[in-house]
Order: sequence, then C-alpha cells, then structure tokens
Amino acid sequence: MLRNERRLIGLFLPIALVGLFLFASTAFAQRARREAAAFTPPNLSLVADQQVITVCEGSGPAVVQLNARATSSYPIRYRWNANAGHLSGDGATVTWDLSGAKPGYYRANVDIDTGSGDELCQAFTSTTVLVKSCPPPVPVCPNVVVSCPQNVVLGEPVTFTSSYTGGSSAITPVYNWTVSAGTIIEGQGTNSIRVDTTGLAGQTLTATLAMEGYGLECSSSCPVQFPVPVECKRFDEFPNISRNDEKARLDNYAIELNDPTLLGYVIVYPGQRGRPGDVQRHITRIVDYMVNSRGISSQRIVTLVGPPRSELTVELWTCPQGAKPPAIPR
Repeated sequence: MLRNERRLIGLFLPIALVGLFLFASTAFAQRARREAAAFTPPNLSLVADQQVITVCEGSGPAVVQLNARATSSYPIRYRWNANAGHLSGDGATVTWDLSGAKPGYYRANVDIDTGSGDELCQAFTSTTVLVKSCPPPVPVCPNVVVSCPQNVVLGEPVTFTSSYTGGSSAITPVYNWTVSAGTIIEGQGTNSIRVDTTGLAGQTLTATLAMEGYGLECSSSCPVQFPVPVECKRFDEFPNISRNDEKARLDNYAIELNDPTLLGYVIVYPGQRGRPGDVQRHITRIVDYMVNSRGISSQRIVTLVGPPRSELTVELWTCPQGAKPPAIPR
C-alpha cells in the first residue's frame, strides 16, 4: 500500500508544480498590469494672464501672472526661470515683474518633476510675453495770445507781440508769423514782429502766429484796421475879387460846410504890394458873411495867414474832424 501511495505522489507532484508555476505567473502579470495602469506621465501647460504689456516710466510695476497647470500621480515640484525681469513664487502660480524691460519679446520657462529622477516623470514648457514701450504723450497746444498794436499811424511800422501758457512742456515751440498785408521787417522766429504798413490805407492787417513743433494747429491772430486817411481838401481859391463875386464863392463854400463833420479853413495870403490891413479886412469880411449870412458857426471856421504872394489870394479848405490842418508853404 505504501508503495502505491508513493507511486501516486510521484504521479501528481509534477502536475502540482506546474499548477503552482502557472498561479505565480498569473499573479505577477496581474500586479504588473495594476502598476502600469496606476502610473501616468505628468502633463504640463503654462498660461500668462496677458501676452502683451506696456511699460511706462513712472506708471508702476508691469507684472504678468503665470499659471502652470500640471497633473501627475506623484507630488510635483516646480522650477521657474526667465530671461528678463524678476519671478516671485515657487508654486504653480508666480508673478513675473518686467518693470524697466526694454521693448521686445521675453520668455519664461517652467519644468516639473516628481522627485523620482525618471525622465518620464518630468515635463517642460514655456511662454513668451511682448513688452511694448508707452506711446509718446499726445501733444497739447498752448494757449497762444497775440496782442495788437495800439494807436496805429498809417505808414508807420506796427508791432505785434505774443505770449503763451500751458501746452506740452517737453516741446520747444517755434514761432512762425504770417501777415495778410504789409511786410514783416523784424522779429520772424521770435515772440514779437514789426510790420511795414506802407500803402495799407483802408485795409485790414492780420498778423497770425503759428506755434509749430506740436504736430497740431496751435495758432492765434489779431487784426488791425487802417482807415482811409482823412485829409483836408482845397475847395476854392481866388484873388482880390469884387464883393459880389466873393459872396458867390462863399455861398458855395457854405453849402459844402453844411456837413457838420467838416471844419472850414480860410487862408489869406497877403499881396506883396498890398496895403496894411488888407488881410485882416478880408478875414473879417469872410467870417462875418459865413456866420451872419450863411449861419455857419464861428467855431467851425479857422483862419490862417500865409506868406506873401505876388497878389492877395484867398484859399478855402474843408477838413474832416481829426485831419491834419492844411500845410501852409513857407
């Protein structure tokens, strides 16, 4: 019987060993499959909250926030670096300060690992940010004022002056004057000019100052009106004629002086061979007739005595108010 048992054991032992080997192999394969299913290589992405920043002097920090998004089966360690600026933080989110950076593209990098030293457990990525400089400030025109000359005299040079306030302080203004009439004779490129006014009777002279350098139309102007010159006109001239002829001449003269804006000038030139008192008698006779017979106010009649001529001569003039009196030749 013992011999039979040994025979059975010898028969079934190889079968048992084969079964044990198969069981061990199956268990190992299942464990390997579970471990392979549990391991996943890390995944990494990087996002900047802004891809373009503008760096302005005196406007405060120029900061970009960087957000790394990583997944791994193991604890993650982040390593950051950048080719410009300053990085703050060591986790998934850091701030990147690019204050003072010159215009251009800059790169920030992040890599991660799980501490295993296995390259399969590491990842790397980067992002770029464009730094732009501040655009130049928009220029602002100054407040330009051009002052007109006072008490202009026709034919004499006039002066225009200017002043300005405000405007962009970094700009040096350039004075550029133009005139609508006359000729600039002095001061172009400065804050004051002198203008020749010859021949501008009855015209308007406008001086315009353009403050150049701002890229804008920064200007101001001032007009000056030159009146038509008021001048005295010789109305009549006659020698020592009869009284009736003289009255006829004075009647026409009185009609002209009915214009209340006119003054009458009576100039008597004595004759070289005249008798004493002839001039005064003529003056008295003319004024008396104009005032008492023609109703002209004595305050509107001016009498003058000119130098002697070959014979006594009377000139009758009309003068607008403000005109220079008739010039008496010497």
